[in-house]
Amino acid sequence: MKTINVAMIGQGFMGRSHSNAWGQVAKFFKPPIKPVMHTVFGQSDEDPQAFADNWGWQNASTDWEALVRSPEIGLVDIVTPNFMHAPPAKAAIAAGKPVACEKPIAGTLDEAREMAQTANKAGVKTAVWFCYRRCPAVALAHQMVRDGEIGEIRHVRARYLQDWADEAIPLLWRFDKNLAGSGAHGDLNAHIVDMTRFVTGHEITQICGAIAETFIKKRKRMTGVAAGGLAESHGAGDEMGDVTVDDAVLFLARFSNGAIASFEAARQATGNQNRNGFEINGTKGSLKFDFERMNELEYYDARVPRRAQGWSTIMCTHGGDHPYVANWWPDAHIIGYEHTFTNEAYDFLCDIDGQKPTVPIPTFEDAYQTQRVLEAALLSAQEQRFVDLEQVK
Repeated sequence: MKTINVAMIGQGFMGRSHSNAWGQVAKFFKPPIKPVMHTVFGQSDEDPQAFADNWGWQNASTDWEALVRSPEIGLVDIVTPNFMHAPPAKAAIAAGKPVACEKPIAGTLDEAREMAQTANKAGVKTAVWFCYRRCPAVALAHQMVRDGEIGEIRHVRARYLQDWADEAIPLLWRFDKNLAGSGAHGDLNAHIVDMTRFVTGHEITQICGAIAETFIKKRKRMTGVAAGGLAESHGAGDEMGDVTVDDAVLFLARFSNGAIASFEAARQATGNQNRNGFEINGTKGSLKFDFERMNELEYYDARVPRRAQGWSTIMCTHGGDHPYVANWWPDAHIIGYEHTFTNEAYDFLCDIDGQKPTVPIPTFEDAYQTQRVLEAALLSAQEQRFVDLEQVK
């Protein structure tokens, strides 16, 4: 089997998710290229060697520039905070290496555009970790819409609600606009914008009615080695600092086929730990998905006789019928969050080798289009007006 040496830039929560994916993808799937977990980069105070030892990386590095340029590395995977995505991504593209990057791909629209254009010009394979595309239920919804099972789409409702960001959480990098770009908007709305674009097969063309709000305007600053705020969690002192991103963003949208939509993202929606989902209504039926029940897809078929119509729940774990699950466990032996990353790792390895992935890969260009929608929503919130996507490039 052909192999490819992977370098991962960053650690933290996403670093664990990606390490798990690279470590198990060739055990459950048969990718055309086997990934080798060659080197992980981390800042010196993060102890990248300890991370490497724990997660199975062969080497550790504190010099990402040398690592990305190394002729030993064949694929670069970026899991750093948002403002650190662009430099290693562009360096990897310049070296002609495939790049996978966490979402959103950049802290600003200008950076996202430059990354997409650079990759397109170089002809380098790219992928963005919009992992929810790789839920079997979401991939099935994409296939059902493509096959005409719900007819012409009329309405889309999407929301991503969490409740972790209460007053007790210190001033992490996620609350700093210079480091994150935005708050719940870029972190959560990015996922549901991508997911609905993917499932419907249509682009968003107009934004209106956007509202952005920051409820907790000051938080305790981080202390110790993570005082810069790059750690996922660390101690907090008594000094307060300003929160410069949103806690919640809601907006309305129109798709290219004329369908209307609503999007809602919040980090303080009490009682919602990771309620990420959508409802899509068509002329022949409807679909509903909720990540807190990620193995299920709800389907309403309006084509059957009226007396027999009703919502049905599809358990998306039939190995011979549903995307990805044939590589995991027997029917109804459900899978979890971590499996979505492994599914995407497999698809990207197929794409690198010129083979067709299970469902389309979100490329840098694709992620740039999602970031245009996010930018348009913020502009609509700031100026309280309709924003055509043609105005946001």
